[in-house]
Amino acid sequence: MNPYPPATSDASEAVTPQVLRQRYEAGATVDELVTASGLSYGTVLNRLHDAGTVMRTSWQTRRMRQNPEARQRLAARLRTLYEQRGATLTELAAAAGETRRGARRLLIEAGGTVRTTQQTLRVRAAARAAERYKVALSLRARYETGATVPDLAQEHSYSIATVYRLLHQAGTPMRPQHHHGPAHDTRKQP
Repeated sequence: MNPYPPATSDASEAVTPQVLRQRYEAGATVDELVTASGLSYGTVLNRLHDAGTVMRTSWQTRRMRQNPEARQRLAARLRTLYEQRGATLTELAAAAGETRRGARRLLIEAGGTVRTTQQTLRVRAAARAAERYKVALSLRARYETGATVPDLAQEHSYSIATVYRLLHQAGTPMRPQHHHGPAHDTRKQP
């Protein structure tokens, strides 16, 4: 099992759960921590667990050791997608070529915090509202330069009602409506 003699109680006390976690997260395996610390395999696992360490599989360790900088870049990219664009864990997994669990681990490694489903829905709704407001402002700018509502609807493939709604949302002062067709004479005919 462990070819090294057990460490004295003073030495085992010096190897704190946090020190083991830092070494593990830097890429050391449990076996390497056992060898370096002189602690038993079970003690190392218990201390890692006490420190709240997210354990990885052997293939994840191999992958991490192959190119840790690439892993850090991937984790940072996933965090950006998750926090700024409102991506879900499923979308992160697809982007990273990982499982949902693997994507979650990468997100946490990058310092991200996992959202609830409701929080994700709120983030996405806010992003859609912000995008819709940008569209409303661009429609307002075109309307104020003389474009008509039907023209704007055709340009953007929106209904006329949607264009009116977006213009209203942007606080656009509307031009008076035009009466198309024959002119109405307001004078009374004898």
